[in-house]
Amino acid sequence: MARHLITSALPYINGIKHLGNMVGSMLPADVYSRYLRQRGHDVLYICATDEHGTPAELAAKEQGLPVDEFCAQAHDAQKAVYDGFALAFDYFGRSSSPENREITQHFARKLNENGFIEERAIRQVYSPADGRFLPDRYVEGTCPHCGYDKARGDQCENCTRVLDPTDLINPRSAISGSTDLEVRETKHLFLLQSKLQHEVEEWVARHEADWPQLAASIARKWLTEGLHDRAITRDLDWGVPVPADTWPELAAEGKVFYVWFDAPIEYIGATKEWADQDPENRDWKSWWYDVDTQVRYTEFMAKDNVPFHTVMFPATELGVREPWKKVDYVKAFNWLTYYGGKFSTSQKRGVFTDQALDILPADYWRYFLIANAPESDDSSFTWEHFTATVNKDLADTLGNFVNRVLSFSRKRFGDEVPAGGLPGEAEAKLGEEIAALLAEYESQMEALQFRKAAAALRALWSAGNSYLEEKAPWLEIKTDKDGAALTLRTAMNLIHLYAVVSEPLIPATSAAMRSAFGLPADTATWVTSDEAKALASVPSGTPFTVPPVLFAKLTDEDLATYKERFGGQEG
Repeated sequence: MARHLITSALPYINGIKHLGNMVGSMLPADVYSRYLRQRGHDVLYICATDEHGTPAELAAKEQGLPVDEFCAQAHDAQKAVYDGFALAFDYFGRSSSPENREITQHFARKLNENGFIEERAIRQVYSPADGRFLPDRYVEGTCPHCGYDKARGDQCENCTRVLDPTDLINPRSAISGSTDLEVRETKHLFLLQSKLQHEVEEWVARHEADWPQLAASIARKWLTEGLHDRAITRDLDWGVPVPADTWPELAAEGKVFYVWFDAPIEYIGATKEWADQDPENRDWKSWWYDVDTQVRYTEFMAKDNVPFHTVMFPATELGVREPWKKVDYVKAFNWLTYYGGKFSTSQKRGVFTDQALDILPADYWRYFLIANAPESDDSSFTWEHFTATVNKDLADTLGNFVNRVLSFSRKRFGDEVPAGGLPGEAEAKLGEEIAALLAEYESQMEALQFRKAAAALRALWSAGNSYLEEKAPWLEIKTDKDGAALTLRTAMNLIHLYAVVSEPLIPATSAAMRSAFGLPADTATWVTSDEAKALASVPSGTPFTVPPVLFAKLTDEDLATYKERFGGQEG
């Protein structure tokens, strides 16, 4: 049994996330965690809300709330959605926690002791009306490149050009709207990444051969361009404070650490939050500090997060000069688009996770997203594709199989699994096919190839339908009642097998299938190859019930309603 530490990219606190965010980090991490747990491994799946930074302050201001209160409410709102998606985090923390503050400040002190932090004077926009220096995002104005009049001081949302606040035409404070802005000198802390370049290169070189090409190529690109020293503090009211015992002057000025510095440390912080809830039985350092080789650390994230986790955070960990656990495998994803264009809250384009759960239960979304995960390329969400997948794979291939087997057996043989005769050639052939397909499914899950894993699971479901069509128990029963009973008993064993192995993708449906049979809870453990061949986990005489329809078919009317509500035009 291995120990698996799993993290997914921290969702930012500012707003409910869209389906692309779900499939690019948290959902595949959950699927993998569930699979590993079923195989008997020791798994710790950690995530948290990323709560610091300018957008959190601005969003709180828009809602007229203190930023800590806004973040607390937003955390609970996001957690409710993730609970709705059945994401089985071991802990879902907050980067504003005391634990993260403590560990972030510890990292900063150690980096400073080791000569990797330097205090530098820089020139920054100051607003006399607000009485404060303005971080880049607190400065708004007209983009000099495209003329967009709501461009931020770090980037224009319209043309995506990277900007400096001094580039903006008619700049103004995002807080007060004041145009009376000055450029003054102030001091900030810089992480000297340039001094760590060689160490990071050596570390990446030891790992990149095992990573997906997407993650490895992004890391290599950043290293080829060279690591630059980066400011790790900001002038904000909300964040991890610079410790006064090390930088008294900056602490007195209210400097806090920049969000990109403290957010990755929250993986460790959240693990300590988890351990602090039950300190007698949980040891956070056994996962993160001076750990043995038994812990395998896997991160899940979309491609825009890859540089932070393959280059910048490893540089931080290396510079601390302490034995902190570093990532072993980075599972990176491309974008999920909406009809080829971006999901957009402001333009009301695309489906957001809370809206998705209002429409249909989580398993519909979980299956579709994993089956179409943007692994090798960007993938596009369309309502037409979603509807067709739900109807073909979930309603017809799986749901209809379960319903017709159980309904027909109850009608002809009563409420217990029928006995029938001994397995014959068709059952032996089916068992070999199921064992081979299960091995393929396991292989793809172990390789973190989620689309291929979903395809293998779909093939397992299809094999049951092929067997049922071949044996045709509705005809068989007219001439061979025992033969029909054997067919139905075999099909019921397939249903139980599906219930177990489908659990990582569709946990609620799997529970419904499993609960149809009056079996002990331990029958939910993973299926061995021999068990797959035998198809005898559900013996004759086992009581069963017919569950409600597992997946409702989506109609043309449903499709039209979805497109009208969320938009369906090409991006």
